[in-house]
Amino acid sequence: MRRVALVTGSGKKRVGAVVAEELARRGYNIAVHYRTSEAEAADTVAALRALGVEAEAFRADLGDEADVKGMVAGVLTRFGRIDVLVNCAAVWQPKRLEDVTAADVRFHFDANALGTFLCSQHTGLAMVKQPEGGLIVCVGDWAEVRPYLNYAAYFPSKGAVTALTRCLAVELGTRNPNVRVNAVLPGPVMLPPELTDAEKTEAVRATLVKREGSPRHVALAVLSFLDNDFVTGVCLPVDGGRTVYAPE
Repeated sequence: MRRVALVTGSGKKRVGAVVAEELARRGYNIAVHYRTSEAEAADTVAALRALGVEAEAFRADLGDEADVKGMVAGVLTRFGRIDVLVNCAAVWQPKRLEDVTAADVRFHFDANALGTFLCSQHTGLAMVKQPEGGLIVCVGDWAEVRPYLNYAAYFPSKGAVTALTRCLAVELGTRNPNVRVNAVLPGPVMLPPELTDAEKTEAVRATLVKREGSPRHVALAVLSFLDNDFVTGVCLPVDGGRTVYAPE
């Protein structure tokens, strides 16, 4: 039976779509998650099917528990199992601290922290019932340890991802030792389009490798967790050395 991967946030042409493509090239059938990007998700599904795998799009608001439960149930009904979950869905909106509201904080936590938790919880409990278990990969952010200005609502929500990664590695692994939970903490792998050229140059200069990464670097980290089944509860920076380097 062909293995199945659910990749959240893979409808849009961002990191999730690249992760989905790399998993498809490994022979995984793909459940493509989207919230509002129905047309883009359909394009992603078509591209994945062209690689010779089965693919289907599933809509869900990841901050809504009923939606998440429905999505997981839908994937299980369609494919019969889930072997890999990659939590790529995320939001980020810059705003000065003076302007951040409680609604802004809730918006980021619902999408980035609660959404990741709910998907991991309900998919993970399904994996526990599979003798082969499964792999969950969360996506955090390297800069939780050295936050940029003007993202005070965003970074706390991403900091929660590392905590829930360790927590769920323990919770799920004690139920089935073949269920593993890890996280990737990307650095500058897809710089926001609103950055100026000067800001982009500065972001690259601040890495040790002196170049921008790509979404494929995140996908390769996901594949490395697949290849090494002795790794769980790990939060891996994929940041060109940005975490350890403090340029003057």
